[in-house]
Amino acid sequence: MAAVRQLPADGRVLLICHVNPDGDALGSMLGFALGLRRLGVRRMQATFPGPLEVPEPLSGLPGLELLVPESAVETEPDLVICFDAASESRLGDLADRLAGKGTALVLDHHASNSGFGDVNLVDPDAAATSVVAEELLARLGVPLDAGIAECLYVALSTDTGSFRFDATTPAVHEMAARLLATGIRPGEISRQVFDSRPFGAVRLFGEVLGRARLEPAEAGGQGLVWTYATLDDLARHEQRPYVLEALIDPVRCTAEADVSCVIKQTAPGVWAVSLRSKGGTDVSRVAVALGGGGHRLAAGFTARGTVDEVIERIRTQLRAYAPESGADQQG
Repeated sequence: MAAVRQLPADGRVLLICHVNPDGDALGSMLGFALGLRRLGVRRMQATFPGPLEVPEPLSGLPGLELLVPESAVETEPDLVICFDAASESRLGDLADRLAGKGTALVLDHHASNSGFGDVNLVDPDAAATSVVAEELLARLGVPLDAGIAECLYVALSTDTGSFRFDATTPAVHEMAARLLATGIRPGEISRQVFDSRPFGAVRLFGEVLGRARLEPAEAGGQGLVWTYATLDDLARHEQRPYVLEALIDPVRCTAEADVSCVIKQTAPGVWAVSLRSKGGTDVSRVAVALGGGGHRLAAGFTARGTVDEVIERIRTQLRAYAPESGADQQG
């Protein structure tokens, strides 16, 4: 909190969230930025590594005008605030801003967070980074308004799977109630974020789900289901990469598998891997072993090679952790 309160009147603030931002990353960052604006902070930029392309479901978020491409960000900000990034690697080339003269403040909820900031506000028990962001805004005396609330509500609802995941505690619903009390409209937000998809994406999903494979013997006999999508798939259906983020949901519904996996091509020979567990397997251990991070039930990493090579690495790690996974399930 002192890092924000001691900011000089003309202090420069840079807010960064992780590459390929999801609802929690972008919503937490923009909601907090709007809160800083209410505190009187004016020299402020928000960004994320890679092309400055906001996924269509998040294109209506308040505060998007604060976004700048990574090539245009301050080189020596007085305060850097990172959102929803478990490690410096998730910040891409923007990680070098952490080494400047300013203070680096990290807001996150990943248990695998490496503590790479000068000040680390990391709560592994929080359902989303937005929970940490809202708590800090409250400590700073920032009242919620509709703009802040919409950003934080999108962040909270996306990371809790529309309040369906195990992390949805009474405190989560209490936070949602505070956000809704500002007058935001949850039905409209949900339609935009969860229930709107181009027809080309529907056809793409059908094709990619059609190649899904079930491997009942993997994950210690609890089952693995996986599929993959290529750049050619996206091009053939004229879709942007963000549409694939929702693909994990129909895959993880497979009753015969505890672990689900979607492997998404981001460049030739480069893949973004999403892992989910229903409770019998700690997929964060798999992701961390392969250079990524996340939570026990939801994690991911970036991989290089062919699809066959990537899935074999995942199988190897699942086998390595199968005894621990089985013990966790029984306990």
